[in-house]
Amino acid sequence: MLEGFHDVAWLARTRAEGDVAAWLALIPYARRIGVGAAPDPQGEGLIFRLAPEEGNVGNVLLPALHGGVVAAFMETAATLDLMLAAREPRLPRIVDFAIDYLRTARVAPTYARCALLREGRRLANVHVSAWQASEAEPVATARLHFVLATLEGDA
Repeated sequence: MLEGFHDVAWLARTRAEGDVAAWLALIPYARRIGVGAAPDPQGEGLIFRLAPEEGNVGNVLLPALHGGVVAAFMETAATLDLMLAAREPRLPRIVDFAIDYLRTARVAPTYARCALLREGRRLANVHVSAWQASEAEPVATARLHFVLATLEGDA
């Protein structure tokens, strides 16, 4: 991870404040593709947003978002959501990522919601659903497995 994530006091403070924007600022690719996050107006947690950037287009004929951009968006959302939802400040490292592309992701705002399915001592599982027009019609779903490292960097 990037330098700021290894500053234990900074990570603990930003986590306690729910300052996901500070975390996103340290991830160049997330900034490049236009990832943002805001509190979920319908309950707890966050809703992540992928801006409809021209550089995210994979198929100019449709036009549609590049599948890799959608996957990176969902991976970023799952990682940051887990960092916020975990019982204690931990640095997750992806072990496995499986994505199901369900519909064409048009060049439009794309949203994601994450669910922490299981958090053990060393492993965690997160489910992500991404949608555009309606949450009931996801464009993709993903399952991610993480190893949880301590703030000191032990895995």
